[in-house]
Amino acid sequence: MDWFKRIKEGITTSTHEKKETPDGLWSKCPKCKTIVTTKEEEENLYVCFNCNYHHRIGSKEYFKILFDNNKFTEIDKNMVSVDVLKFKDKKAYTDRISSMQKNTGLKDAVRTAHGKINNNTVVVACMDFSFIGGSIGSVVGEKIARAIDFARIKNHPLLIISKSGGARMMEAGISLMQLAKTSAKLAQLAEKGLPYISLCTDPTFGGATASFSMLGDLNIAEPNALIGFAGPKVVKETIGKDLPEGFQTSEFLKEKGFIDIIIDRKDLREKISQLFRIMKK
Repeated sequence: MDWFKRIKEGITTSTHEKKETPDGLWSKCPKCKTIVTTKEEEENLYVCFNCNYHHRIGSKEYFKILFDNNKFTEIDKNMVSVDVLKFKDKKAYTDRISSMQKNTGLKDAVRTAHGKINNNTVVVACMDFSFIGGSIGSVVGEKIARAIDFARIKNHPLLIISKSGGARMMEAGISLMQLAKTSAKLAQLAEKGLPYISLCTDPTFGGATASFSMLGDLNIAEPNALIGFAGPKVVKETIGKDLPEGFQTSEFLKEKGFIDIIIDRKDLREKISQLFRIMKK
C-alpha cells in the first residue's frame, strides 16, 4: 500500500497559511463543558442542551424572549449617571461610566420598557450585569422608580428582572437611598392592587435582594440562580462553618420559602403572562 505511506515527515503548513477558527462561533458550557455553535446557543435561549445550565444574558436578550415580536417602547432611554461625589479609585467614576457605555452600548445597569407579552401590556425593568456588575446607583433606582410609577398610572402589571451585585460603591449613600425609594414606590403600586412579579436571575445579591428583588407579589427565579445578600465565601468566613450543598441557589431558597416558583427560561414568556392573567382577576 504505497499510496498510504507518508512522503514528507512533520507538519509542512507554514504559520501564515494556517486557518484559525474565528472567535465567537462556538460556546462552551461552563458547567458540563459541552460545546455548541453560538447560533445553536441563541436558538436555545442561551441554555445548555446537555445540562440545562442557564447562561447569563442581558436586557437585550430578555426583551427579545418576552416581548411579542421583540416590540417595545423604552422608558427614560437616555438617563445617565452624574458624579456628584467626584469619586475616584483606579480611575475617575465619570471615566468608568464612559468606558462601560462604550464597551456595552448601555447607558447604565438597567433598561425599562413597556410592551405586550402574549397581547397583554406589561412594564418591564431588566438589569444588565455587564454594566459595573449590575450595581444599583442613582440612575438604576430612578429608572426603576419611574417604571413603577408608569405601571401605576397606566394600570399595567410590573416585572423586574434582577441581575445585580448590589449597591454601587462609587455613589455611596446615594446608592443606598435607591433601596428605600424603590421599596416605597412598590408599596404605592401594591396599594393600587396592581400585580408585581420579581424575577431573580444569576446573580442577585446585596442591595437588590434587600429591596425590590424580594418584594414581589410572586418572587420567581431561573434554575440554579445564585441569590443572597452576602456571597457564600463571606458567609462561610463569618460563621466559620461549611455551607450546605446548593446554598444560595434558587432551588435552596425555594425549599426555604424565599422563592415561590422556579421557571425554565424557555417557559418564561408563557408562564409570566399566565401568572399576570391570574393575578389580575
